[in-house]
Amino acid sequence: MAENIKTAEISEGVKPRSVRVVLMALMIAMLLAMLDNMIIGTAMPTIVGELGGLEHLSWVVTAYTLATAASTPIWGKLGDMYGRKGSFLTSIVIFLIGSALSGMAQDMGQLIGFRAIQGLGAGGLMVGVMAIIGDLIPPRERGKYQGMMAGVMALAMIGGPLVGGTITDHMGWRWSFYINLPLGAVALAMVSAVLHLPKKKAQGKIDYLGAALLTVAITSTVLVTTWGGTEYAWGSGEIIGLIIVGVVSIAGFLFAETKAAEPVMPLHIFRSRNFTLMSVIGFLVGFAMFGGVLYLPLFQQSVQGASATNSGLLLLPMLLSMMVVSLIAGRVTTSSGKYKVFPIVGGAFMVVGLFLLAQMDTETSRLMSGVYMAILGAGLGFLMQITMLVAQNSVDMKDMGVASSSATLFRTLGGSFGVALMGSLFTSRVTDTMSERLGPQAAGAAGAARLDAASLAKLPEAVRDAYQHAVAAGTHSAFLLGAAIAVLGFVAAWFVKEVPLRGAGPAQGADAGGDKAAQAPQESFSH
Repeated sequence: MAENIKTAEISEGVKPRSVRVVLMALMIAMLLAMLDNMIIGTAMPTIVGELGGLEHLSWVVTAYTLATAASTPIWGKLGDMYGRKGSFLTSIVIFLIGSALSGMAQDMGQLIGFRAIQGLGAGGLMVGVMAIIGDLIPPRERGKYQGMMAGVMALAMIGGPLVGGTITDHMGWRWSFYINLPLGAVALAMVSAVLHLPKKKAQGKIDYLGAALLTVAITSTVLVTTWGGTEYAWGSGEIIGLIIVGVVSIAGFLFAETKAAEPVMPLHIFRSRNFTLMSVIGFLVGFAMFGGVLYLPLFQQSVQGASATNSGLLLLPMLLSMMVVSLIAGRVTTSSGKYKVFPIVGGAFMVVGLFLLAQMDTETSRLMSGVYMAILGAGLGFLMQITMLVAQNSVDMKDMGVASSSATLFRTLGGSFGVALMGSLFTSRVTDTMSERLGPQAAGAAGAARLDAASLAKLPEAVRDAYQHAVAAGTHSAFLLGAAIAVLGFVAAWFVKEVPLRGAGPAQGADAGGDKAAQAPQESFSH
């Protein structure tokens, strides 16, 4: 006998078994999407040793990232048009096919191609999780589950490198991909059996032109941020050409969306002040978070002598702080219905945390750097899920998918820009500092690679000291840039309007920008 779980029942705290099972399946799917790159990073040296193709190494990650970013808005729109369950299950299947093929790859070319297939599926996993939660749980109650989402993220970041290393050492690198299969099968079975959403029938045709132009725009943007300053100089013909392609395709996409019957990213959602602000803040959160995740372990390994094998554990202060604060913020949002204070406080913590991290030098203890990371983590905890919650609350239910995918996309692009710009500044500062201390030739020999604690111990004391000071200087510049960028997020947070969350009581109108507090039809699931 089917039982419909209505918004009123959930808001009163009733948690039927089907709710818990669906949420567990969604968390597994989210873990799959986030864990993959963390695991593969540890296995990459072994993969290159067996398959060769060192010169194409970066494409193993880039192909996955590109496919994920480019497909994210398309998955969101497909869910809005044809139903959330079908598109979500399809994305899981594609991800699992890509995982199985990647594990069977015989050369680097095959691995790159199969990673792209895997990335196509991954684009739908994150969007599907966020959109389904947005459909089933009203925003007022959604805060309760923020801690679960933050916990999955922390588990992926901390456990990924450790799991990847263990699997590679004891089972072989191919199992870094095969491990997705049983987890994905569990998620498929649980979602298929328990999740029942009303089927949708699309009223218009798929916006193929808009999807193609958006894909080109995202691809060129990610390639510029990935290749700029590394594969090619920022002023090279390749980078300039990609920038031109990106600008032209974005302009074409904006024009195409005004003409499409069912635009892949409806521009009217950006009339909402809150949605636009959350897109900006989400971009800045991605910028700060991914930059921090990349450069904090590097500083602790190179300057503080930490072991590279525990790189995930090095981020524990930041990730635990993020998880705890996200849980508290979610509970407060659920009980009070208020959320505007969180982007403001989160923005302030993020600025302060990044500024303090920029003050680290060769004398900074692990305890102090841990405190600084915890402050940054608190800022991210206030912002991570609130940005998605407010973005979803700012659109009609029919646009839940594109709202979720757009918020996810902006965070992903923010991460790409953060890694690229902070990386460019870091590398430049390291090179300059090494040249000042050792001279250009010696600097080039020692600074060509990023050295871990074991490699540093083998260097002459003068070279080791110069490299550690250079990494500290590079970290200072990178995080100082992050702090300056984060100020924009803090300023943007003050303009957020506290629109009542759906499920928080009677509608109280809409703001001038189109943010609606009106109750929207809730979909149901049964078992």
